[in-house]
Amino acid sequence: MMPRQGFFNKSELSFFSFVFSLYHCLPNPQNAVTIAVSSRTLFNMKKEGEVYDKGLEGYVKFQMEHENEPLKPGPAFPFVKALMNVNSRLRELNPDSEELFDIILMTSSNAKDVRRFRNSINHYGLTIETICMTGGESPIGYLQAYMTNLYLSTNEKKVIDAIEGGIAAGTLFMPQKESDLSETELRVAFDGDAVIFSDESEKIYKQQGLDGFNEHEKNNEDTPLAQGPFKDFLETLGNLQRKFYEKDKRINCPIRTFLVTSRGAASSGARVLKTLRNWGLEIDEALFLAGAPKGPLLQKIRPHIFFDDQLDHIDQAKELGTISAHVPYGIAQKYHKGKLIEQPAKNE
Repeated sequence: MMPRQGFFNKSELSFFSFVFSLYHCLPNPQNAVTIAVSSRTLFNMKKEGEVYDKGLEGYVKFQMEHENEPLKPGPAFPFVKALMNVNSRLRELNPDSEELFDIILMTSSNAKDVRRFRNSINHYGLTIETICMTGGESPIGYLQAYMTNLYLSTNEKKVIDAIEGGIAAGTLFMPQKESDLSETELRVAFDGDAVIFSDESEKIYKQQGLDGFNEHEKNNEDTPLAQGPFKDFLETLGNLQRKFYEKDKRINCPIRTFLVTSRGAASSGARVLKTLRNWGLEIDEALFLAGAPKGPLLQKIRPHIFFDDQLDHIDQAKELGTISAHVPYGIAQKYHKGKLIEQPAKNE
């Protein structure tokens, strides 16, 4: 793909999409758990975004003029810091281990304003060695090449494209107030249906109501649910947890996972737990709310990130200070506040 006329020319880039790697250090995809975060999730780039929307050339000029001013932390910042804390603990267990979190910063900008990103990364002491800069194009095509396990962005279209490509992804939101988060433990919370699991049961709920849903789950209690977009990411966290358990069962593992679901424990929780057991996966805490609001409970858990497929739950969570990521997957995307906003296909 050749560059568009304007800011770039052939002598600057042979391809419009450009990948820049700091220190020439690429991730080790065979062993690493690769987390790709957009620049607007890692950093609070509200002001910079307004400049970018007026034109790429003016944005690059702005970044170059402010390259010595560190960007402010964004919603993914605490999550990334927690990932790096886990890396430190993993290195303590095995200094030669390559099974670590590898963070990639992805931006639609280009190499001319890399200095501000690099200076901000160094300012906060982040161990991010790889930046993917695509010069105005979507970075989604690079996610598979990096063998990405998780992608976080503020752009829902890009997140949908990533999920359709088989990659766990979420649209990240800044909470409306700050919360004190653990500095020694990575805490990740997941919804169940349409996140860890497929949306097959959620479809029954939308079509037949709560009674029909509970009856269906009871009748299919011993039938494992199909996997959702985050099943593999949960599995990777479990694999890293086992590194600590294998070394010393008494050691405090710096990763803790939570299932936060609207399901009721007695009516539909058994199928969830049996599915996890069938997959050979464990989750540290399973919280069945039976329809109660998730926000107050998440306020107590204080996860570094919470994944849910329903915006109503995301809104509750971020209002109370939880960093939340919307997973735009499944039947719930056709509803808003309980009302159908798009007619489902007949085969759903």
